[in-house]
Amino acid sequence: MVHITEDIVRRRAEHNDCEIFSLEEVSLHQQDIERIEHIDRWCRELRILYLQNNLIPRIENLGRLKKLEYLNLALNNIEVIENLEGCESLQKLDLTVNFVGCLSSVESLKHNIHLRELFLVGNPCTEFEGYRQYVVASLPQLKWLDGTEINRSERIRAFQGLEEVKRRVWEQEKDYLRKRAKEKEDTQRKELGGEKEIKERKPGFDGRWYTDINNTIPELEENKENQKSEENTKPAMTNPDLDEEQREREFWNTPCPFTPESRLEAHRHLEEKRKAKDKDKEKKPKAPRTLITADGRVMNVNEPKLDFSLTEDEENNTIVLDLAVYRHMDTSLIDVDVQPTYARLNVKGKIFQIVLPAEVKPDSSTAQRSQTTGHLVLTMPRVEGEIKVTKTVSRPPRACQNRPSSLPEDNKRKDNVPERLEVDPSKHTVIDLANIVPRQSSKEGPLEDPRIAPPTITCHSIFSEGFVDDPDVPPLI
Repeated sequence: MVHITEDIVRRRAEHNDCEIFSLEEVSLHQQDIERIEHIDRWCRELRILYLQNNLIPRIENLGRLKKLEYLNLALNNIEVIENLEGCESLQKLDLTVNFVGCLSSVESLKHNIHLRELFLVGNPCTEFEGYRQYVVASLPQLKWLDGTEINRSERIRAFQGLEEVKRRVWEQEKDYLRKRAKEKEDTQRKELGGEKEIKERKPGFDGRWYTDINNTIPELEENKENQKSEENTKPAMTNPDLDEEQREREFWNTPCPFTPESRLEAHRHLEEKRKAKDKDKEKKPKAPRTLITADGRVMNVNEPKLDFSLTEDEENNTIVLDLAVYRHMDTSLIDVDVQPTYARLNVKGKIFQIVLPAEVKPDSSTAQRSQTTGHLVLTMPRVEGEIKVTKTVSRPPRACQNRPSSLPEDNKRKDNVPERLEVDPSKHTVIDLANIVPRQSSKEGPLEDPRIAPPTITCHSIFSEGFVDDPDVPPLI
């Protein structure tokens, strides 16, 4: 059973700085409240009160709210309209989908002279013959009933034959009350039967009390033999989960009258299932997510389910991670950890982890937050950048180029696909054949290879005295 506490009211009064003594509007809907209490003493200035979709069976403890103008009690278990005489300023009352079957109780609203709107849609009393005529005649201050305006001609017709309408309404009301009394008896009998069945199961597996040991032993042996014979004839044990599903399906598919008791029973059933589910969650704690496996492999994890992009900046030799963090989230709720091979972020307790395509420098990495989009940008420089050729070094031709290869590795290389060298046409230049072999001066004679020893000069020279070999002059032959 949920009670109206001061903490609940204060949490609903955030718009009033959590002050309840001067509160003019409060919403306590869908709280499973089963009784109205304390509000008339704590919130004397209240003008609007929302109590719809609860389990309230009775209107009470509202007489001190002199300034109350709107009261919403839709979707509750109210059967009688009462205890609203003290609400002098009440203008609108909503009792949609309740169990008001005592239609004569609407006459208690005569004292609420400012009442203008009344909603009784979905109540048993709306099915009575002469329902609308009776309410219009009983409450002359009403302007709207069930969302339909009451015009002057309808009010005049409501007073015609009013005594006959009242007599028929009272008879239908008595029949309904007798029906409700029978429904309550059936509900009590069902509850007592269920309790009795539970008690009968407690003494033993066959529902008997065993006080005399001498008489008990043969009966136990007989019961065991009967159980063995039943086990041999019965099929294999069914899945207990299927039995639970069958019981659940039977509970919801079994027809029952729409009464406050059945609505309360359905609520209790859902509450028990919710508690059982919470208990199972406590028994079976959620296994922690694996971030790094036992063999050292880093896993990609995105628990907050954020959009991201991982790019490589070739010019700056960095890896950039753009994570779409929530725009209005405080930066203090983000924790960043950059490792050489992966990056891990903790966003409001949820882990985001991604493996990097190359090794980075954690000490040189930076994290920045966008003030417009809220995105978090990680800039991580790589440890070893891409090798770029800045200067071409020419190598002399190998002397053994025309030598047949005798090594097995050379033969194998010939059999394979030839190695292809990448040549940049833009950097191609004409080879200077004149400077292949170095020389000291252009006037010293022909080009000489330093690897070959110069020939010895003899006295029988083919050149005459004073001969100068000019390399720019072409030969005669």
